[in-house]
Amino acid sequence: MAGYGPDERAVFETASAELFKAIVAQGGMPADDPRIAEGSAERHAFDLLVELGLVQLDKASGTWVPEDPSSVQSRVVSPLSQEGSKLLEESSHWAKAFGGLAQTWRRSPMSSARGPFTHIHDEAIGPFLTGLVAECEEEMLTAQPQTGRDAQSLAAAALRDTQMLERGTRMRTLYQHSARRSSITHKYVSAVTARGAEVRTLDEFFNRMLVFDRRIAVIPGHDDLRTAIAIREPSVVAYLVDVFERAWERARPFTNRDTSMMRDIAEEQRAMTIRMLIEGHSDPVSAKRLGVSPRTYAGYVADLKGEYEAETRFQLGYTMGQRGVSGSESTA
Repeated sequence: MAGYGPDERAVFETASAELFKAIVAQGGMPADDPRIAEGSAERHAFDLLVELGLVQLDKASGTWVPEDPSSVQSRVVSPLSQEGSKLLEESSHWAKAFGGLAQTWRRSPMSSARGPFTHIHDEAIGPFLTGLVAECEEEMLTAQPQTGRDAQSLAAAALRDTQMLERGTRMRTLYQHSARRSSITHKYVSAVTARGAEVRTLDEFFNRMLVFDRRIAVIPGHDDLRTAIAIREPSVVAYLVDVFERAWERARPFTNRDTSMMRDIAEEQRAMTIRMLIEGHSDPVSAKRLGVSPRTYAGYVADLKGEYEAETRFQLGYTMGQRGVSGSESTA
């Protein structure tokens, strides 16, 4: 059976699966059914079902009959899993090979001659970070604002980071409180904390940062995430580590679901919403600082309107001002 990739899966999910359900529902499909005729809209989806072996032609009745999907699944998924394992093993060998070269480079005069700051752009960022993770020996610190990491990137990060943790490297990660609502983030956190990582969340906005062995820090460029800056200047790295440590002390453990702590987190997000309103930030900016979507942020504002019995934002601001609300009050 040939290998299948994202294109085939997209067709399978959007068209072939629905066609298979229809065939199952009617107990088969005549070979001359116009839906699967040559040139029909569903022909491509049908051909994929045939190729996968999910439908077989009963020549006696001239009918395409469905097969048990569980018997087909292993023939498709197992080769992909085996290929993935081989690629992971090969990438590990490549990482070790490059690790030796990286050590040679760091010891050479040319390394210091290039200066303490390196700009990495676009597609080069991912491989650069993968190499740093593979080299990391003692501790990796990461600050990941917002929940914008998609399932694919988090799955890749989980494989990369768990391999590092299994080597005995420590890892601490900071998220914003909003990350607690992301199911894919929960899966990632479960994977890394099971291997000793620590993850906490904070109500404040912070920028993305990674620090490796307190030796190299990587931060985004000024304009967007298409540029990363690797910093090797010891004093700057030490400063960034100190910023991380201060934020870490204020943060709350991700795995703690205690009712009182969750109530405190809700209060912290409410207070930050108030501060965003008072400071006059736009909804997109406020949502970004809270690490939520503009729609979720609008829901927070609507809750405040209900709490203070205000119909407009102007009334809300006026009422909060009259009551001396600043968003900086102690949650106690």
